[in-house]
Amino acid sequence: MQDLNNTQYFKVQTDTELKVKEVLDVVYKAMKEKGYDPVSQIVGYIMSGDPTYITSHNNARSLIMKAERDELVEELLKEYIKNNFLD
Repeated sequence: MQDLNNTQYFKVQTDTELKVKEVLDVVYKAMKEKGYDPVSQIVGYIMSGDPTYITSHNNARSLIMKAERDELVEELLKEYIKNNFLD
C-alpha cells in the first residue's frame, strides 16, 4: 500500500528523442532529396528562426523545430572543430 502523504513521481516515456546530430542528418538528407541547398537553407533557418526555410519532406521541418537553434549551432561548431583542428 502506498503512503498517501508523500508525493509520487511519475515519468511518462516520450518518443525516443533524436540527438541534434541526428536531426541535422535527417534535415540535410531531406533538403538534398528535394533539390535544395541544405547549407543555405539550414543557415537561413538558424539565422531567422523561420521554419519555412526547411522542407516538410520526411518530417524535417517538425524535427528541426524540436531542437533549439543554439544547439544546432553548437553541434555544427563542435563537428567543424573536431574535423579541422587537432586537440
